[in-house]
Amino acid sequence: MSIGIFKKKQFIKVFMKHSKKIGLSFGLTSGIITTLGLMIGLNSGTNSKLVVIGGILTIALADSLSDSLGIHISEESENTHSESEIWESTIFTFLSKFIISFSFIIPVLLLRLNYAIWFSIFWGLILLCVFSYYISKNQNVKSWKVIIEHLIIGIFVIVIAHYIGIWVSITFV
Repeated sequence: MSIGIFKKKQFIKVFMKHSKKIGLSFGLTSGIITTLGLMIGLNSGTNSKLVVIGGILTIALADSLSDSLGIHISEESENTHSESEIWESTIFTFLSKFIISFSFIIPVLLLRLNYAIWFSIFWGLILLCVFSYYISKNQNVKSWKVIIEHLIIGIFVIVIAHYIGIWVSITFV
């Protein structure tokens, strides 16, 4: 049993170098929070499936490229990483954010918009919990504290986005 645990930890250390962890963690978190916030705000402001789909596609491509460039420049500015590490962070940021963001389009395409929004909130918060659990185990801290902290921030974004969407629809329509 301890040999299996050792091999698993060794695999994670080898595969998940710092540069890959940076890209994956940033892309995953940003993909969940940004996409949910935009979806909720657009839905609250327009109640249009077309607008929500357009927002998701924009986040999946344009914001993924933007965030990966941001990580690229941030890693370059530290002047402590090799060129290959910088590109690993860049690529992992783009791929993780793109895949996560794009995953939110599936319920919107398959369900009525109201149900798709609720399902997406559930999906996003589950992803956030799983990733938070992974982080807590990796850092040897209490899982529930990390999960609660990240859920509070995620729910805060959702609530604020909802009310901004309502405010925009009242103010500008």
